[in-house]
Amino acid sequence: MSASTIVRLPSRPPAPKTGPIPRLTGQEHTQSYTALAQQIRREGLQGRRLGFYGLVVGCLVLALGGAITGFILLQHSWLQLLMAGALGLIFTQFAFLGHEASHRQIFRSGPANDLAGRFLANGVVGISYSWWMSKHTRHHANPNKLGKDPDIEMDTISFVEESASTRSGVMGWFTRRQGTLFFPLLMLEGINLHRASIASLLTRRPDRERLLELGVLALRIGGYLAILFWVLPVGLAFAFLGVQLAVFGLYMGASFAPNHKGMPIVPPTLKLDFLSKQVRTSRNIRGGWWATALMGGLNYQIEHHLFPSMPRPNLARARILVRTYCAEHHVPYTETSLAQSYAIVIRYLNQVGLSARDPFDCPLASQLRPR
Repeated sequence: MSASTIVRLPSRPPAPKTGPIPRLTGQEHTQSYTALAQQIRREGLQGRRLGFYGLVVGCLVLALGGAITGFILLQHSWLQLLMAGALGLIFTQFAFLGHEASHRQIFRSGPANDLAGRFLANGVVGISYSWWMSKHTRHHANPNKLGKDPDIEMDTISFVEESASTRSGVMGWFTRRQGTLFFPLLMLEGINLHRASIASLLTRRPDRERLLELGVLALRIGGYLAILFWVLPVGLAFAFLGVQLAVFGLYMGASFAPNHKGMPIVPPTLKLDFLSKQVRTSRNIRGGWWATALMGGLNYQIEHHLFPSMPRPNLARARILVRTYCAEHHVPYTETSLAQSYAIVIRYLNQVGLSARDPFDCPLASQLRPR
């Protein structure tokens, strides 16, 4: 695709088109983002914001203390489920901080960020920091690229038609409806994150870091379960755990899903320059400060992918510079509302799911089915 075929963006980008699943094809125009990076540095947007993160941590510690106090005071009341939901929200906010530490957004020192990230991920949230770092680093290097991005590999959900087309039977039935079932399924994502974390550590070669992470996770998860089942009746304890995990999984998934799902899929043989690769496969969410607080800065996904070490409060200013730069250089920049992004994700997943085989389909009917 040549630069002449890309239409200049208006001052307010339109909502992304839906319909056929977008794919990047052909040779993309070469685009250097050196000038943009220099402008970002001149604006001081890569400077640390320790005061902001100190305030966020303080608020979350207070919220956690409030939830623990409520847990103690409510005793055997079913109102404990409100505390369970609150913990799901609080743990997700701590996970956002762990994500930022992994990107070196909080401190200048890499070891300081890693120490904070390990404490937040392993000790507070209960997921493996090293597993998350490995998975998320690969995603940032090649977002939405087939064979490279672990976030679009076939799992319970199929994100590309090629993987969906291999499914039949019960999984085929599910895949054909996966967009509709996506958000209910996210309530299980909390369990999946804990499971995948532990599984990754158990299958790795033994080393000091692995053993330390396993020990911290065992204390965090084991201690949490011990407290629940010691303080609460068995039925209420299971209900508390289920609500907390469901809220955690739904909140995490609903915060990360709008970022790339339904954006162009990059073929494995296509090479893109850094700016095009990061901008064309990412989607921003409008909403300003409330969206930033709700999503931990993930609403500025384009800027986060271009400058992953930029502190959260600086992303709003960076957005203005990046939008202007993309408009001047004819790079498509996608931004939409949170509700619209969810609608796009659901349509995209259902469209991919139509490729799943139905054992009762007539082959001729399958060939004639509109796409």
